[in-house]
Order: sequence, then C-alpha cells, then structure tokens
Amino acid sequence: MGNHVLIDAPSNLGLRPPAEGAVPGCYKTPGVLRDLGILDRLGASDGGVVTPGRHVGTWSPGDGVRNSAAIATYTRALATRIEAVRSSGGFPVVLGGDCSISLGAMLALRRAGRYGIAYLDGHDDFRHLGIADHVGAAAGEDLAIMTGRGAADLADLDGLRPYVRDEDVRVLGVRTAESSRLRAAGISFVTSEELMTSGVSVPSFADVDGFWVHVDIDVLDPAYVSAVDSPDPGGLDPDTLVSLLRGLLALPGAAGFELTVFDPDLDPDGRQAELVADVLERTFR
Repeated sequence: MGNHVLIDAPSNLGLRPPAEGAVPGCYKTPGVLRDLGILDRLGASDGGVVTPGRHVGTWSPGDGVRNSAAIATYTRALATRIEAVRSSGGFPVVLGGDCSISLGAMLALRRAGRYGIAYLDGHDDFRHLGIADHVGAAAGEDLAIMTGRGAADLADLDGLRPYVRDEDVRVLGVRTAESSRLRAAGISFVTSEELMTSGVSVPSFADVDGFWVHVDIDVLDPAYVSAVDSPDPGGLDPDTLVSLLRGLLALPGAAGFELTVFDPDLDPDGRQAELVADVLERTFR
C-alpha cells in the first residue's frame, strides 16, 4: 500500500433527511477534513471530487430505495474514478459522504475481478425485502445491496450482481444487538464488544483478488465520536480502530479505503473532526 490518492465523495443520497426541509450534513466531511490539512497529513495526491446529484426529501414506504436513480448514477461515476486511480497505480482513499458510497467502490472492484470487503460499522446495513417490510435509505441497506439482495436498479448495475460474495465479507465492530441478521445469513462478523474485550485479530481473506476497507465512523463509541446519524453505545475506542485498520491495510491485497457518515453539522466546535483526522493520520502514516 502506498501512493495514496484522496477522492472526495460528498454524497448524502443514502440517508434520510434529519429534519423536515433539511439534508444530512455528512456531505461536508471531505471539505472539513481538507481544512484540517488531511491531504498533507496523509502525504496523499489529490484525486478530486465526484459530485453527487440532488438529495430528494420526499419518500414513502413502497417507493423503493430513496434517491435510487441518483445513487445509481453516482455509483457508476465513483466506480469510474476509483478505477482510474487504481489503474494509474494509486491507492484510493475515499472521503464520504454516507455508506452508500461503498457501492461505487465495490462496483469498481467487481469490474476487475473477485474482491472482498472489510466492513467496519456499528450497524449491519443489511436491511432488505427478504427480511423487512420495506426498504428506504441505502445507507442502512448497502451491505445487502452489494451482496445482491435488492432491486436491480442498485443491486445489479452493469449486470454484475453481486458486487461481493457473502463469503468474502468481514463485518467488524457491529454492535451485538445488530448482528442477528448477519448470523442468519452466514456472513462473518466480529462484534465491537468482542474486539474490545478479546483484542484485535485481523481477519484474513482467501480466494479473492483483494479487498476494500470500509469505515463507518459510528464504529467508534459515541463517547469519542457522536456526530453521526445513529450513535450507539458499546463501540470501539480510537486506538483499537487504528490498530485494526493498520493491520488490515498491511495485508496483501488491500485495494482501497473509505470513510463515511461523520456529520460536521453535529460537531459545532470541530473537536470530533480533529479526532477523525487524527485517526486517519495514524492509520496511514
């Protein structure tokens, strides 16, 4: 891993509006982190911005996934940018945005072969119509979508369903209360409670061409970062997260990294943003 290339992916298309007439503030994260000097702190090259479409607030159960057409367009655009970085020998470091940006990463890798994903998240992001009465916000469904569970408008772009096979997924840091759907599906996971009590054990990947690293910052306990849309207690501390990430990125086959769901609107004094920047710097330097 080297030659880090920073890509801004300021999409909030996969989240519900936080209030009537408002939009989720996670689209501001790349700019805030750049203001904190993250480009120089990571020693990264600038891969530019992939600009999303408009977030539409109106939605009702039965409408399918909110903003699905815009997410599909954005997924393809982000996938193309990630492909360009990788083809030039760069290691993409993608700053989101919400968790639906993971679809762009996994579509890019699916175009290239068989890849896995290390999915660090406090939630399972596994809602789909097989187990729920409706779908809605893609940021709570992206793991289901990328594993082929969902309507073709997002789950089968370019006829490549699934973007990642169940057996090539490693979910890390999910809260115990969120893990039952993963267990039922046979998807590998380690809970945040297990990581905090038993220590970090970096998972392995077999029979794949490489793997992507996804980090929803709500994998951290809200005592450290609460500026997320769904903060839940029982998460990791920053040292454990950094140790886990450094171990993953040291494995052969690490193909890229993304950070999601931090919301600067919920961090008025900027202290949590600085902690997030510090986590990134400690991970990559």
